[in-house]
Amino acid sequence: MYSVRNISDDLVYIGCDDRRCGIFEGVYSVPRGMSYNSYVLNDEKKVIFDTADKAVTEKYIENVIHALNGSKPDYIAVTHAEPDHSASLAALLRLYPDTEVICSAKAAAVIGQFYGGNIRFKTVADNEVVSMGRHSLRFISAPMVHWPEVMVIYDETDKTLFSADAFGSFGALSGALFADEVDFSRDILSEARRYYCNIVGKYGLQVQSLLKKASALEINTICPLHGHVWRRDIDTIIEKYSRWSSYEPEDKEVLIAYASVYGNTENAAEILSRMLFERGVKAVMRDVSVDSNDIFIAEAFRCAALVFAAPTYNAGIFVRMEEVLRDIAAHGIRKRSCALIENGSWAPVSAKQMTDILSSCKEMTFTGTVTLKSALTEAQLAELEKLADDIVASLKE
Repeated sequence: MYSVRNISDDLVYIGCDDRRCGIFEGVYSVPRGMSYNSYVLNDEKKVIFDTADKAVTEKYIENVIHALNGSKPDYIAVTHAEPDHSASLAALLRLYPDTEVICSAKAAAVIGQFYGGNIRFKTVADNEVVSMGRHSLRFISAPMVHWPEVMVIYDETDKTLFSADAFGSFGALSGALFADEVDFSRDILSEARRYYCNIVGKYGLQVQSLLKKASALEINTICPLHGHVWRRDIDTIIEKYSRWSSYEPEDKEVLIAYASVYGNTENAAEILSRMLFERGVKAVMRDVSVDSNDIFIAEAFRCAALVFAAPTYNAGIFVRMEEVLRDIAAHGIRKRSCALIENGSWAPVSAKQMTDILSSCKEMTFTGTVTLKSALTEAQLAELEKLADDIVASLKE
C-alpha cells in the first residue's frame, strides 16, 4: 500500500523508511533506521527526483505509481548516483522505459557503471535551467558533497532546493515529514550532526562552496535525500552546516575519549573529567572499546577541546584508540585543542604516536601530556590539575 505526502500542491514526497536497517553503508549504526527520500513534481512535464535504496524498491514503486496517478514521468532527475538513492532506478525504468534520466555527465558515467543498459540520459551543465512547464529547475554543481557527480536542483518557481545528501540526517521519518513536526534540537540534531560529520565532514571546503551558492538563492523549502524536509526555520540547519563545514566547534565542552584495559587509564580520565566540571567546564567521557568511530567523529566536531587517554599496547597505541584517531584525522578535524594521557607499565610510548597521528590535523593545539606508569599516583594529581587548567585556558582563547 502506498505511503506518500504532499509538500505542496504539485510536489509529492514518495520516499520510504527502512526501520530494519541497523547498519548504514556497512559502517554506521542507525538504531532509528533510515529514510530514503524521493519526490515527484507534477507539472506539464513530470519529474521524479532521485529514487531509493533496493531494500525498499517494492514499496517505493507503489508510491511512484500512486503519485503519478496514471501518468508517466518525463524525467528522473538524479542529484546523487550513490546506490542508496539510485538502486531503484532500473526497476523504475523498466516500468517507464521512455523516461529520460537528467543529471550531470559524471553522474551518467557512474550510473552506467552501476547499472549498465540502455539508459536515455539528458546531461546538464552547471547552472543550466530546464523548464518543466510552470516550474523552472536550475541544476547547480556541488562536487564532493559528497561524491564528485553531485548536482543540487533549485526550483526557481517555488524556491525549493533539492539538496542531495546535504542537510540530511540518520533516522527513519516515521510519518513526520517536516523538521518542524519534531523537536529537532532534542531528538534529531545529534543524528544530523553524526550524519554530516561522518558522511560529508571531510569535504568542508566543498560544503562551504555550496553554502555560498545557496546564500544567493531565496529558499523556502529544502528537500534532502535523507531526513526531514525543511519548510520553516531553515536558517537553523544552514547555520549548523556553516559551523560544521568551517570546523568551528558548537560547544565549549571537552570530549574525553579513553581506552583502558584494567581500569587505571579510565580512572585518570574520570578524575580529569571531575576536575573540569569543578572548573565549570562540561566534559563527556566515551570508551573507545564501547562506542563506534562515528560517535567520536561527531563529538570531535561538536566539542572545542579533545582529550585522548590510552595505554601503550604492543609498543603502540591501544588498537581501538588508534582506529578512532586515524578516523578523526581522516575526516579533517581542525581548530581544536588536544590533551593526552598515556599509560605504560614499562615503556609508555602511546602519547608520541597519538601526537604523530593528530599532527596531520590543521590548527591543532596540544595543551599537555600526563604519563602514567601502570596507575595514577597521589603525587600525579597535581599534573592532572595543571592539565585541567590548561584545557580550560584553551577554551577561552
